[in-house]
Amino acid sequence: MNNPFGKLGDLKKMRDQALAIQKQLSQEKIEINESGVRIVITGDQKIEEFEIQGIKNDLVRDLLNKAIKKSQEMAAKKLQEMTGGLQGLLGNK
Repeated sequence: MNNPFGKLGDLKKMRDQALAIQKQLSQEKIEINESGVRIVITGDQKIEEFEIQGIKNDLVRDLLNKAIKKSQEMAAKKLQEMTGGLQGLLGNK
């Protein structure tokens, strides 16, 4: 007999791995400095610093982070619609 709860352990393991990777990514930093514009962004796509000609612009940084978050939420929603959420993973239809 197929035990759908056995797959929950696999889901937990995958979730734990994803959280560990996300934590690692949040500690990585990428810096771009071109044409008087400097951006520092983390590996998990959060803008930490945004400067234009040496002047920090927290408003633009915050708006960019808001736009990135909305695009990530939209992508997650589309992915969930495409995969059918957890139902496909648990063998339910």
